[in-house]
Amino acid sequence: MLFYLTLFLIFFYFKLGRVHKKEEQLTSLVVLQHAVVAVSTLLLYRYGFEHYSLWAILLFSFIFFIVVALMVASVQIGIFIEGKPLFGISLLFKIMPFLSAFIVVLTGILL
Repeated sequence: MLFYLTLFLIFFYFKLGRVHKKEEQLTSLVVLQHAVVAVSTLLLYRYGFEHYSLWAILLFSFIFFIVVALMVASVQIGIFIEGKPLFGISLLFKIMPFLSAFIVVLTGILL
């Protein structure tokens, strides 16, 4: 179960990273952060291919890809309560370093 949670968070992170690249300027620290998560992703998929069936990994990867795209799109459009935004995409950009650290820790626990 931890594998699938980490896989979902990886898709969420990279979708946020893609939106961040379009809206903000990339710094070398952000590029390094993306590289660390990319290495963690490779290690996670290696673990997944060793312990789970290929069709399950591909199916859940596709489902997570779609769900994360819809989630981030809904935040970009805006979630408003009484005319004021509940939270914006900038809040999600601020949690990206914590999300990347969480992904690395979860991947380390799995390995």
